[in-house]
Amino acid sequence: MKFEEALAGVTRLYLDTAPVIYLVERNPQFFDQVRGVFQKVDEGQLTVVASPITLAECLVGAYRMKHAEAATTFFECLTQEGTDFVQISVAIADRAAQLRVKYNLDLTDAFQIATALEAGCEAFLTNDIQLKRVPEVTILVVSDL
Repeated sequence: MKFEEALAGVTRLYLDTAPVIYLVERNPQFFDQVRGVFQKVDEGQLTVVASPITLAECLVGAYRMKHAEAATTFFECLTQEGTDFVQISVAIADRAAQLRVKYNLDLTDAFQIATALEAGCEAFLTNDIQLKRVPEVTILVVSDL
């Protein structure tokens, strides 16, 4: 599936951790696909959504490697105009628990998908093909684009 086809009709896209890392680290295999997402954000055609979980997971590698510049870039990327940074709420926690039970998800993945659903996202961008088993939101896998 081509990138443009995958995003047709999508106005709110949830960002899982991997796509953000691919963008910031300029991953040679996936950079072009994720850069296209942020171009749409810059053009005002798309709002991306993220949560504290996305940010925390992105920051782990930067902090481990003592790479302050990368950490700053992750903060900027996930809090820029065109990004809806959604705090975790009681409703999100409840939905995450339900998703975890229903689909046997890792709790982190359940929180990410619950946040996407509560935030009204039409699609969820990840590189975790296992998340395709959750039909409540369209799962877009970076490696398929």
